[in-house]
Amino acid sequence: MNATDLLRYARVHRGAAVLAGTAVVALLSALFGGTHIALPSLGSGGVTTGVPYRQELPLLSAVFLCAALDGAMSAHDAMGASALRRLRAVYCTALTLTVCAFSFGAEALANGPDSGVVFVRSVVIWLGLALVSAELLGPQLGWAVPLASVLPLVWYPSTWWDWTARPGADLFSWTVAAVALGLGVTATAATPWRRKVFLRRLRGRPS
Repeated sequence: MNATDLLRYARVHRGAAVLAGTAVVALLSALFGGTHIALPSLGSGGVTTGVPYRQELPLLSAVFLCAALDGAMSAHDAMGASALRRLRAVYCTALTLTVCAFSFGAEALANGPDSGVVFVRSVVIWLGLALVSAELLGPQLGWAVPLASVLPLVWYPSTWWDWTARPGADLFSWTVAAVALGLGVTATAATPWRRKVFLRRLRGRPS
């Protein structure tokens, strides 16, 4: 595996589109992230101030990253040999790190380093949830579980479990990030043939 292989892989797995989409999201957050989402009030029937857009925009970046695993080659990737799986892992890791670095830089320049850390943490959490969603519901529905998680965050903001509003050093939020990403990576790695091998080993059959 070399740089040429990685570039070819990125070309057929929406690498440029993902980078462009996530860059737009990061710039939108940097420029307009302080604007609050207007929400209907459940109590008075009026409209509440809501939460800043920058707290929810990372979801879009996470869904874009998840979409990089889908496409015409996705079925081939799932059944590919170990070399192809390594290439896929390197590609996904490099793409995610690039997106996180750019997002942090844009957000840090616009709103401070802590805001950049929170933005990246939210991307990591929603990426993990998107990977789980894509595995459970299909690659076209990678957005479903992340979107469902937004509802309590929007309607009950700034609570102790709201990772979008907690400080960058909040240990609980980073624990959530580690668990979410771990679940997402595990779900993605559990290809059909790996599940069959695992079940055979549990039953004591040769693989």
